[in-house]
Amino acid sequence: MSSTTTTENTSVRRRHDERRLPWYHLLLTGLAGLLVAIAVLAIFDGLSLASAIVLGFLLHLVFGYTYSRIREGRRWAMDRLMMLTVIGAFAVSMFPLLSLLWEVVGRGLVRAVEAAPTPFSFWTDSMSGVIGGPDAGGVLHAAVGTLLITLWASIISIPIGLFTAIFLVEYADVGWRRVLGQGVTFLVDVMTGIPSIVAGLFGLALFIAFMPDDSVRMGIMGAVALSLLMIPTVVRSSEEMLRLVPMDLREASYALGVPKWLTIVKVVLRTAIAGLTTGVTLAIARVIGETAPLLLTVGMVTGVNWNMFDGRMATLPTFINQQYRAGSANCMNDTVRNPITDEVYNCSITTNIDRAWAAAFTLILIVMVLNIVARLVSYYFSPKLSR
Repeated sequence: MSSTTTTENTSVRRRHDERRLPWYHLLLTGLAGLLVAIAVLAIFDGLSLASAIVLGFLLHLVFGYTYSRIREGRRWAMDRLMMLTVIGAFAVSMFPLLSLLWEVVGRGLVRAVEAAPTPFSFWTDSMSGVIGGPDAGGVLHAAVGTLLITLWASIISIPIGLFTAIFLVEYADVGWRRVLGQGVTFLVDVMTGIPSIVAGLFGLALFIAFMPDDSVRMGIMGAVALSLLMIPTVVRSSEEMLRLVPMDLREASYALGVPKWLTIVKVVLRTAIAGLTTGVTLAIARVIGETAPLLLTVGMVTGVNWNMFDGRMATLPTFINQQYRAGSANCMNDTVRNPITDEVYNCSITTNIDRAWAAAFTLILIVMVLNIVARLVSYYFSPKLSR
């Protein structure tokens, strides 16, 4: 009796599996949709790569659903339609990112690596004495300014944001602390939508109010302005990560007689370290490319300035803005002389645009390195699930 039932179940399962189409059928319907789209667009003289991809994907949805409806039935056809829609949405969301990376790497990598006078000198030279259109100069001064200002903005923002998140999660539970926590949450949400130019104006007005010279510009002014943009991101991301820590871990620590503050330090923060590091990295990536606040607060120079509290500083966003706005260089002669080092360089009409793309590539490279460091911190310091 049982063997008969097992045989019947096996045969039913085999018939059920036979109704499912292999994965390569989706490739065939996708290819059919692309070919039909190319033919239709060619007939109406509107053929282009983007239009062929968009129309081909829409036809793929139609062909895939129809073919699956005939071969598999309505249920599996709807499942394939939803799957193709999700894949298409993912491709649409990735296309701008991939196209941006392709453009920046394609136009910036060569200039950054094969810079004159020596390879990689674009990352070791500044713009001191670089006037006109010489095929020289680098972003050392801008990279140093970006790293210093971002470091100081992080020093200001991370403790404030992390302590605020701890208060909201661990202490703002009853009484006046709950009311205060609701007010802080509302203000943090408002700060999240503050335009970057407003943060720059605040940083500028704050320092000018205490200094006699209205034209003063310093790196610390830019750090304060960027910290206004970082704090809301750190607070919200840290708050969500701390709320994910199970309450059982806290109660187990309290049951052992551990004080609340030590429980937060040793248990809560240690458990949430991976998410906290990711949130901080996102906050840094949010502000490291801001241009408007830095144009107002730190200005622009051509040399390296290591002092955050004295003088203007160059940053990668302001450098990119300056070089791209300069446009094509005016080459009256084939060579250009550096008045400071007395070196002679070839004159290039596109040198300003090339420097802008190479600086953009450098900025993306810095963000990528920061993300790698955050991943390593999360990996080595987060609690291990098994030994």
